[in-house]
Amino acid sequence: MSLPTILNKIIARKHEEVAVRSHSRPLDQVKTLAGQNTPTRGFAHSLRLRVEQQQAAIIAEIKKASPSQGIIRAHFKPAEIAKRYEASGACCLSVLTDHDFFQGSEHYLQAARDACSLPVLRKDFMVDPYQIYEARMIGADCILLIVSALSDQQLSEFNELAQSLGMDVLVEVHGADELARALPLPGAILGINNRNLHTFEVSLDNTFQLLNSIPDDRLVVTESGIHTRDDVQAMVRHNVKSFLVGEAFMRQKDPGAALSTLFGRYL
Repeated sequence: MSLPTILNKIIARKHEEVAVRSHSRPLDQVKTLAGQNTPTRGFAHSLRLRVEQQQAAIIAEIKKASPSQGIIRAHFKPAEIAKRYEASGACCLSVLTDHDFFQGSEHYLQAARDACSLPVLRKDFMVDPYQIYEARMIGADCILLIVSALSDQQLSEFNELAQSLGMDVLVEVHGADELARALPLPGAILGINNRNLHTFEVSLDNTFQLLNSIPDDRLVVTESGIHTRDDVQAMVRHNVKSFLVGEAFMRQKDPGAALSTLFGRYL
């Protein structure tokens, strides 16, 4: 499995984080707290409902920074952003919780979820079952599994574990080979990232080229590169109605207004 340098660094750091966290808060304690949390809100159900209503199903992302862009939003108040997203038509949230590379936090997820009624994706790099129990402990309704960072066995085990805890799973692929590995995962939402992890180039054609290999009953989310109404219209013409958008909103003064402007009549 050939990984880009930055992803290698992130994955290595995640293993270190798990070792530290599991020492300070043992897995048994995390499992107990996860089991005591409020029920999940139905991430996949929320997306499907919008799609069935012929509306855009938008996963609006709350992200402060990224390794390639640095600080994306200096005025960063997750609860306020979550409220604006909900009022503007988002059906789900995605919150970055990675500390070292994205300046995220578990507290950001909790604050955002507490401020609205939307289901929330924990956007992080899962490498160990500990993180999945931890995701449920902090209130996540869905987790992200990145195919390029995990083995087939890990994908299967993590998908099964997350769903056993009541969470949905967004499985992210970047090409045909990864899609072939993701398709056997039962119940998983398929996320197609239009950004090449090696070159960082973005092309919406990545989604279009993979669609013919995906059964009609699978929920598909297009990720990255949605910046204009023409981009949205192109996806809708290809019958893709679920979107994960973050940076395009985070750079605007009012992320909610930016969402309304971008998706317009599809809301």
